[in-house]
Amino acid sequence: MNDFDVNKIRQDFPILSRLVNGKPLVYFDNAATTQKPKAVIDKLNDYYSNINSNVHRGVHYLSETASKEYEDTRKLVQSFINAGSSNEIIYTRGTTESINLVAATYGRANIKEGDEVLITHMEHHSNIVPWQLLCEEKGAKLKVVPINDDGELMLSEFDKLINEKTKFVSVVHISNSLGTVNPIKKIIGKAHKINIPVLVDAAQSIQHTNVNVQELDCDFLAFSGHKMYGPTGIGILYGKKELLEKMPPYQGGGDMILSVSFEKTLFNTIPYKFEAGTPHIAGVIGLSEAIKYIRNVGIDNISKYEADVLKYATEAISEIKEVKIIGTAKEKSSILSFVIDGIHPHDIGTFLDRDGVAIRTGHHCTEPIMRRFNVPATSRASFAFYNLKEEVDVFVKSLRNVIKLFS
Repeated sequence: MNDFDVNKIRQDFPILSRLVNGKPLVYFDNAATTQKPKAVIDKLNDYYSNINSNVHRGVHYLSETASKEYEDTRKLVQSFINAGSSNEIIYTRGTTESINLVAATYGRANIKEGDEVLITHMEHHSNIVPWQLLCEEKGAKLKVVPINDDGELMLSEFDKLINEKTKFVSVVHISNSLGTVNPIKKIIGKAHKINIPVLVDAAQSIQHTNVNVQELDCDFLAFSGHKMYGPTGIGILYGKKELLEKMPPYQGGGDMILSVSFEKTLFNTIPYKFEAGTPHIAGVIGLSEAIKYIRNVGIDNISKYEADVLKYATEAISEIKEVKIIGTAKEKSSILSFVIDGIHPHDIGTFLDRDGVAIRTGHHCTEPIMRRFNVPATSRASFAFYNLKEEVDVFVKSLRNVIKLFS
């Protein structure tokens, strides 16, 4: 990390220099959304100021310029996750829509009555509800792999649950509420032994670690731009070409067609078959800058630095006897969730905010995890590569003051 200078990096993020309640902002809510570097903000401004136009089919300069940047981003995403083809990269609104797309197209076409879909106990609601809806519609069963008291997946139970009735596996790479890093490659290998496709929810991993879809051999992978320093409202679905080509369209409209008559519609080739209507062009172009920024910093540098901050924060918070950490897996990434007896997480978050410290409180769209650990909610600090150990000190000091207030 010789060329990694966190103080220099922080200068690239305008919001980090602002005050909240008269105190310097300490932003520990990165799992919900990350802040944006000036390069991304400037790119969005440039698009709207200089090249704003709809993409595809336009023969004028602005449309051709916007279309080129739009499709160049697709190639950049392909390279970033090492997909085999840019045609395997589909633009969506985010991880949620990407998962819904797969459930509504591949799922509807391939899941029948009596079949089983396998997920885990640590899934985000966006990787639970679409499969529940599909199973209810088809008369299929949703099976859930349990987790242990440390918040780790019980692989022995996975082996028991997967069988000839299993037709799809959908699993989170890194838990948004526990920080657990799942052995995703091992899971994919087990599923593929009996020809079961696997979707990976990479919303919390794409920004923290190297994700190589060909090395993982996942069939689908979903992630969101706003969690990787890009704009909101833009996401990616990667799918293996041979699967995408067989899947029916997700929505109908412009751009996803080759020919329309009142008698019959011929659908476009992939990826356009899944991209109906005017897309989030600015979001796509902004995402390209976010990816370039991450590459410039270096994903390995990011992983090492964030691991160091997480270790520091975990050790510091562990010294407070009233605090109980929820999620103590051996393999963790950038998430520190905790509870304090007698103090509701919302109260913790409110009082920390008075000191300019931004954390997330609630069930984090993972209510089954809260029930598993018998807590109504948790307080969650989540870290990025622009966070400082000095900010952790501010957070811990503020937390101690909250405990004093309630004691």
